[in-house]
Amino acid sequence: MAPEGWFRDEAPAAPVQNPAAGWAAGGGSGAAWGDGSAAEQTAYLPPQAAAPVGDAAEQTAFLPPYPGPGPGTGPEEPAAATAAPAARPADAPAGPEVPGEEPAYSPPTLAGNTVRAVDPAQARAEGRSPIIDPGPQPAILTAALGLLLAGAAAVGDLALLAPLVALQALTAAGWFRLNGMWPARQGIALAFLGALVADGAVLAVDDSYGPGAIIGTLGAWVLLTLVLQLRSHADPDERMYGLMASVASAALAIACAGYLAADSAAVSVGAAAVAVAAFTRALPLPTPASVGVSLAAATGAGIAVGGLTSVGVGGALVGLVAGVCALIGLRVAAYDYPSKFVHMTAGVALPLAAAAPAVYLIGRVVG
Repeated sequence: MAPEGWFRDEAPAAPVQNPAAGWAAGGGSGAAWGDGSAAEQTAYLPPQAAAPVGDAAEQTAFLPPYPGPGPGTGPEEPAAATAAPAARPADAPAGPEVPGEEPAYSPPTLAGNTVRAVDPAQARAEGRSPIIDPGPQPAILTAALGLLLAGAAAVGDLALLAPLVALQALTAAGWFRLNGMWPARQGIALAFLGALVADGAVLAVDDSYGPGAIIGTLGAWVLLTLVLQLRSHADPDERMYGLMASVASAALAIACAGYLAADSAAVSVGAAAVAVAAFTRALPLPTPASVGVSLAAATGAGIAVGGLTSVGVGGALVGLVAGVCALIGLRVAAYDYPSKFVHMTAGVALPLAAAAPAVYLIGRVVG
């Protein structure tokens, strides 16, 4: 009968004697191994059984020490689970922010990044308001530019064109910086070019077709901006931000051409009202009082200038609406923390740009 264990995967149950020891005991004969020969007796032995017997510590010296299961590891879990995790590479993305730690803000950039260097949310977290009014210097520039528009409108359309082009350039540049994108030379150039095309279209048609020329130019520039943004290779989010900023900048710059399409008397009244409202708003008064005084001053300026022109008493309505638009423009330009460049561009231009459509519409009503 075959020895136990031959028909299974396990080793034989009977202990196997080292053949070297058998040869030593039997003097080189096979008598010590039973009836069979030594070759037959050792044919089934594994290779390691023929190795000389040595010290157990020497035979297992090359094996690494077994650390044993650590705390929290079950019988099914490998012992490697208790090892310390490998260090994270330097270029690997950081994990989620730990609660209580301050988030890291990106450094200022000059590559046209759409993310602001200092977010308004950070200003609120620090207890500071992200709304900062432009102040007296932009108000003085707005008042000067408004008075230039009012005086040039009384002379003629060609005289009005010079301060109007300056207003459109400030609007195009200031709006991009207000949205945190700078430099944006292509977008500014595109918006400014649309404003020049609108000016030329208004001057080329009759006065009754002026609004149509402005709306047609605006529609063509929105389509052109959309096509150019679709050809961009930037990220989808950046392309959307760029599209919105480009369309809004072009729309505001083109809307300034409403001063050319409006009646010259209404332009004089509205521009003077904006100049007075912006200057009054910069006075050191509480906000509710400052708003009320600004609107009252704009209405009074409309009445005064309207009495000198053909608008008459209707100048009060033109002045009031223009003053409201000027305050809205100042509020929009104030939402940037903090940027003096925005205040000296958008803070100067937005009050006058926002009032241009209102001057045209209210001028038609009272005229």
